[in-house]
Amino acid sequence: MKRKSFWESGHKPTLLGSFLYFDISFMIWGLIGPLSVIIASDYPMDAVQKANLVALPILSGSILRLVFGYLSDHIGPKLTAQIGMMLTLIPLLLGWQWVTSLSQLYVVALLLGIAGASFAAALPLASQWYPKEHQGLAMGIAGAGNSGTVFATLFANRLATHFGSWEVVFGIATIPIIIVFILFTIFAKNSPNRPAPKTLKQYAAVLRQKDALILCLFYCVTFGGFVGLSNYLTIFFNTQYGLSAVRAADIATFCIIAGSFFRPVGGFLSDRFGGTRILTILYAGAGIMLAAVSFLPPLPVVIALLFVGMMCLGAGNGSVFQLVPLRFGSEIGLMTGIVGAAGGLGGYALPLLLGNLYKSLGSYTAGFLILSVIAVLSSILVFTMSLQWRRTWLKNQAKIKIDNSAALPTTGEMKI
Repeated sequence: MKRKSFWESGHKPTLLGSFLYFDISFMIWGLIGPLSVIIASDYPMDAVQKANLVALPILSGSILRLVFGYLSDHIGPKLTAQIGMMLTLIPLLLGWQWVTSLSQLYVVALLLGIAGASFAAALPLASQWYPKEHQGLAMGIAGAGNSGTVFATLFANRLATHFGSWEVVFGIATIPIIIVFILFTIFAKNSPNRPAPKTLKQYAAVLRQKDALILCLFYCVTFGGFVGLSNYLTIFFNTQYGLSAVRAADIATFCIIAGSFFRPVGGFLSDRFGGTRILTILYAGAGIMLAAVSFLPPLPVVIALLFVGMMCLGAGNGSVFQLVPLRFGSEIGLMTGIVGAAGGLGGYALPLLLGNLYKSLGSYTAGFLILSVIAVLSSILVFTMSLQWRRTWLKNQAKIKIDNSAALPTTGEMKI
């Protein structure tokens, strides 16, 4: 029987709806990052306070992904997404009309994590429509919604400058989330092949599995690196190179584009050549780029290095989520929340690392060197685990061919 191509399988309106939901949510989740430079003119902050501000949405988003993952499993990813979009209006309205102090701004930053939790509903909604041989590309397209960060960095500071108020940006952001809610409600559908909801005992059983923890670690580095840098690069360019808020955000946008739009590429290449092989290469590439950034070269050079580094991290996100449904297909809603939460925790730690080391040492060199070492060690771990998974995953899933050779897969083979 001839296998369907990617575009012949699945449900394209749902895939588009998942992308749009994730895209607009990611934009809102990332608003604080670029705006932090302008906000600091109203509420003066040192390097650590700025890092805390941009890290708080990432922290709450990572925790709420567990909640959204559970809800996706039990009430369905579509309803979970609809609830998420409605709740996302709360921090937007508060940021627009309520904030009068830094402490209140911290509250808004925490509540923006609701938008970040969208990951745990958007990806299962798309994934459950597609067969395993197309999981990498499907998850990559839906996950490319992290490109919403591009809109945040490109327009947030411009709008704030144009209207003379950063608060108004939160008000404007309510418009696209309402539009997407309407489109999503009309076009997105739950897959008829949704797995049965898991009990808490089954949840605990998944968490005890080493493979689940390893995949969490991988995503902690790829997604954590991507989202952490996405939220912090405007501060980095403003502080290190003295760029204006708009100019710093523009350059951050250029780097973020690489990570966002190469996520589907990572998924596609992983479907074709194997997630572990591609991920090993991507981690190594990111490590090299971050090590070079630590020398703080001239601005054009550091832009090129961060562009390639973010490209590696973004594509790595697609590679990790090619592996997750292959190993935990029946627990994809749960695992999306768990793995997504781990990625968020990595993104929370990254700004704090860079901000604290900059405040202590007066330089970003040590921070980027540490990030480089983490990426290189991750590359080594992926290679090591791939040797083990060739045995264990083949035993557990006889239909999955695990092949780390240079040969291309034949029709129907799936690479790990």
